[in-house]
Amino acid sequence: IIADLVLKNGFVYTVDKQRSQVEAIGIIEDKIIYTGSNSGVETFIGPKTKVTDLDGRMVLPGFVESHAHPTMASQVATVILNNLPSLEAYQQAIKGFASANQDKKAIYGNGWDNSLFPPLGPRKEDLDAIISDRPASMMSEDCHAIWVNSKALEVCGITKNSPAPQGGKIERDPETGEPSGTFREDAMDLIHNALPPLTVEEIKAGMHTYMDIAAKEGITTVHDAMLIVPGHKGSLLGLGWYRENTVALGQLAEEEQLTLRVRASFHTSPELGVSQIPDILAECKKHKNPLFKIRSAKIFIDGVVEGSTAFLFEPYAHKPGFSGEPIWDPVDLNLMFKALDREKLQIHVHAIGDAGISMALDAYECAIKANGMRDARHQVTHLQVLAPGDYKRFADMDILGVPQPMWFKKGDYFEELEVPYLGRERAEKEYPMRSFIDAGITMASASDFPVNVPCPPMLGIHGGVNRCEPGVHDPNAILGPEERVGVEEMIASYTINGAYANFLEDETGSLEVGKKADIVVLDKNLFEIDPSEISKTKVLMTIFNGKEIFRDVTMFE
Repeated sequence: IIADLVLKNGFVYTVDKQRSQVEAIGIIEDKIIYTGSNSGVETFIGPKTKVTDLDGRMVLPGFVESHAHPTMASQVATVILNNLPSLEAYQQAIKGFASANQDKKAIYGNGWDNSLFPPLGPRKEDLDAIISDRPASMMSEDCHAIWVNSKALEVCGITKNSPAPQGGKIERDPETGEPSGTFREDAMDLIHNALPPLTVEEIKAGMHTYMDIAAKEGITTVHDAMLIVPGHKGSLLGLGWYRENTVALGQLAEEEQLTLRVRASFHTSPELGVSQIPDILAECKKHKNPLFKIRSAKIFIDGVVEGSTAFLFEPYAHKPGFSGEPIWDPVDLNLMFKALDREKLQIHVHAIGDAGISMALDAYECAIKANGMRDARHQVTHLQVLAPGDYKRFADMDILGVPQPMWFKKGDYFEELEVPYLGRERAEKEYPMRSFIDAGITMASASDFPVNVPCPPMLGIHGGVNRCEPGVHDPNAILGPEERVGVEEMIASYTINGAYANFLEDETGSLEVGKKADIVVLDKNLFEIDPSEISKTKVLMTIFNGKEIFRDVTMFE
């Protein structure tokens, strides 16, 4: 047997069950045929074998991104506001985009920072000043609020007397009662279900942008956590502008354009309840491409702390007597979980607050009692505030956790939103990780892109190990130091655990003979460097299905 590609002289951390470390890998087409010593791989090298000397560099399995929204990477069709520092910078970017896209009937954008605005959110007047002839809607970086101009309100028929839908909130001017320009949660649908959506081609172009980003970050598998069933008639939590995302991904798969594996969850709407399940099942059956499959349903239990829409046991610190409200009625939620589980669908839950997480666990318990235990791999993502007694419930029901370790830090967002909204004591305990792992719970890490742009797993591994911003050395700036975890555990959370969460552990997630050749080469050995330097580690090469999809041009200098 002669390999097509050999990587030799590396520190290859396989993430197999023994957590073996080898020197070399041999690949034929899309599969690994050998892992072992440099001398042992020589047998597989022939005249046409491409041999890469890694010069001792670290090799890992391709990273698995277990919760993201890759089809929202529409850099061409929308204004990108992520990481801009001020309202003025937002205005300048939006004005420039609108001027360059006179043909667009509506101007969309994404990525404004909640911490730059008061609790009421950004105001319509600040958008009116730069664009008044067309509807404009900018989604927040957490994707749980939009900022609109007066033209959008006019076109969508929103007035002072328009009620917010259940599970949604229209921010209003405290003096006039008029919509002030910020819409939260289900209220976003009042705008985005009425304005023209992005086209299939625009979403496909955005997905190409994401795949370029993913390749540079070493991501070879992604879980799109909010696909929309074509023709879906229910609430969409503001994602109506992306309602063609399933069609777009299906076309990319058919056209053999995907450069990573895509697994996904279909969004569900509380007002439709179990009636939407037949459409979800039918759509799942349509997508059987090895690189694009769907077997999961997404359920939002609550919103986000920064919007005062997370569901908590104790009231918000800045809103005495108010603890948020769940998006689903508990009775309807239990029925939905039972029905989805009965159909052998995986359930992927968004839950931020402790009461929201407990409500999800109650529903999982209800489903298991009705249908029995099975290898369901149900999940809860985000996990910001947790009731201590719920770790055992996760473990007992074998529910997976899907955290975003990039958020394990203090900083402006923490001090300006989370502490004022949760109170210092509760905020200091947010985003546990060590407690989950110690309880025996499988944790599959993620970035929630485009909440984080870009989305490097290296930054997530840094967050899990250090629980602080890169470059920060003040012990007081560590978020819950007792929740720090080891490098090995963080690597597993981005590789084999992510594969397991997506029913892909027999294909990817570790470097073993017979598995797909999904491989990342790093410039530093994560086990040898100071933990504070992890975020500076670069991806030098990414291989997906045996093919090189990214190489840093400086790799062999």
